[in-house]
Amino acid sequence: MNHDMTFSGKRICFLGAHPDDIEIGCGALIAHISGMTSVKCVTLSDNQKNPSLKNVVNEHYNSMEILGVTRENVVVKDFETRRFPYFRQEILEYLISLNHEYHPDVVFVHTKADIHQDHATVTDEALRAFRGTTVLGFDVIRSSYGFFPNFLVEVNEDDVKKKLSALAAYHTYDSKYYFDPEVTRATLLRHGALAERKYAEGFDNLRVIGSFG
Repeated sequence: MNHDMTFSGKRICFLGAHPDDIEIGCGALIAHISGMTSVKCVTLSDNQKNPSLKNVVNEHYNSMEILGVTRENVVVKDFETRRFPYFRQEILEYLISLNHEYHPDVVFVHTKADIHQDHATVTDEALRAFRGTTVLGFDVIRSSYGFFPNFLVEVNEDDVKKKLSALAAYHTYDSKYYFDPEVTRATLLRHGALAERKYAEGFDNLRVIGSFG
C-alpha cells in the first residue's frame, strides 16, 4: 500500500538572505519541481559590500540556471548584508508587495533554528508577510543550531547531481566546507534515511495550511 502524501502548488517562492542560501537549502527540490510548476527565487542581499564576493551574483544566476530556474524568475535585492535587523520594516514591506504580486501557494525560507541575524530577520518578516500561506524552513548548515527536518521531500539522483553542479558554480566558495559535494550528498542521504527513501531534501514546519478533501 502506498502511504505517500503528495503536496502541490501552482506558485512556489523560495526566499534567501544571500546568494547561495537557497541552493544550499533547497537545490535538489528546486531541480525536481522547476519543470512542473512556477518557481520564483528571491535573494534579499547581493553581498556586494564585500569586494571578495564581486562574482557571487553572476554565480547565483548560473547556479539557478542549472537548477532550471530562468533569469526572469530570479530576483536579487540590495539590502545590506549583516544589517537586516536595521531594515526589518523595509524588508517586510518588500515581502508584502511580493506576496500581492506573486501570490505563492508555498513559501520556503530559512529555518527558525538559524542563528544568522539576516536569515532570522527574513524568516520573521516572511511569516508576517505571507500570513495564510504554508511556510517551510530550510537549513543552511553553516549557521544552523538545532535544525531537525520534520517535512521531508523525496528527490532523485538526477536532482542530487543538479544540486551538486549548482553549488559548484560558486567558484567564490570553492574552499568552504559546506560546499563540499560529500557534505551535500551526505545531508541528502541522511534526510532520505529519515524518510526511508534514497534521498530527500529536509525542511521544518513553520506554518502548514491544508484541507482534507
